[in-house]
Amino acid sequence: MIEDILKDTDERMDKTLRALRSELSKIRTGRAHPSLLEHVSVEYYGSQVPLNQAANITVLDARTLGVAPWDKSMTGEIEKAILNSDLGLNPVTTGSVMRVPLPALTEERRKELTRVVRSEAEKARVALRNIRRDANHDMKDLLKEKLITEDEDRRQEDRIQRITDAHIKDVEEILKGKEAELMEI
Repeated sequence: MIEDILKDTDERMDKTLRALRSELSKIRTGRAHPSLLEHVSVEYYGSQVPLNQAANITVLDARTLGVAPWDKSMTGEIEKAILNSDLGLNPVTTGSVMRVPLPALTEERRKELTRVVRSEAEKARVALRNIRRDANHDMKDLLKEKLITEDEDRRQEDRIQRITDAHIKDVEEILKGKEAELMEI
């Protein structure tokens, strides 16, 4: 019972870290990465699908992505979807392959993105603390039902706190890495 609560807490905290990494991967740095275009959707035969399901996205060089549509007739639609996205990218079509150059980030934009990154990290910390609160509440319920002693409750709260501290430390490392990536020229 106690181990189930601890295991569930750890799994939920790991999911929070994965979600943070996923959110941060969408934030554009100076480097080209296929995940930058993952959230762009394109109309493909009457339905909206993620771009990576309608085209092959590759890294051509450090500042350029290549987009090769599976269906050549979709080139114009995909180009329009990239232009209309919130990324500020201008694809250049050469035949059936699109080159998407990433402009260099200005100092002001870097600082703005750093604020966004810190905000995402804070959301992750809040989520981790909420998970800790839920686990502690579950332990208190066990105590009320007299399934565990007060000493055991205190010991488990300490274990939950150690799990939380370890995950918050991971959030800090992820944040530090992303900030360094953003400030790199």
